[in-house]
Amino acid sequence: MKNIVKSIAIAAVVIVSANSSFAQATATASASANIITPISIVKTVDMNFGNVAVSATIAGTAVLAPAGTRTTGGAGGVTLPATTGTVTAATFTVSGQASYTYAITLPSSCSIADGSSHTMTVNAFTSSPSATGTLSTGGTQTLTVGATLNVAAAQASGTYTNSTGVPVTVNYN
Repeated sequence: MKNIVKSIAIAAVVIVSANSSFAQATATASASANIITPISIVKTVDMNFGNVAVSATIAGTAVLAPAGTRTTGGAGGVTLPATTGTVTAATFTVSGQASYTYAITLPSSCSIADGSSHTMTVNAFTSSPSATGTLSTGGTQTLTVGATLNVAAAQASGTYTNSTGVPVTVNYN
């Protein structure tokens, strides 16, 4: 009987040892990454509404389309003279990974000033492409931006500019 108990005890030790050696398994996985070209945006042309005439009593707007064309709006207090001056939508070159899409974020508004106390608000920004762009197989795309210039009645004459710029942001989708 002693031999049987001894044999069972030895068998139990062997079985427990065998289970612990087969209770573990290992596998490996490789790690990889694909680094893409960072997206960038560079301004090539500033936004310019050109010459705008204003009424002494009625406010109005000048709308600059991303295509660089102008129209008037609002209550009719703005006219666009035949001598247009320089009229350009803001133009940017977006560069990055070929054929990738990106999101476009435009500002909600900004102020332009004549260097003294006179200001105007620029808002309702629009772009072409709008909302989302796609980089070419060469990894670039031209982005144009227009907006609406809000002109007060009897707005003081002068050259109005924005010293901080108009921020346009692009991010990969």
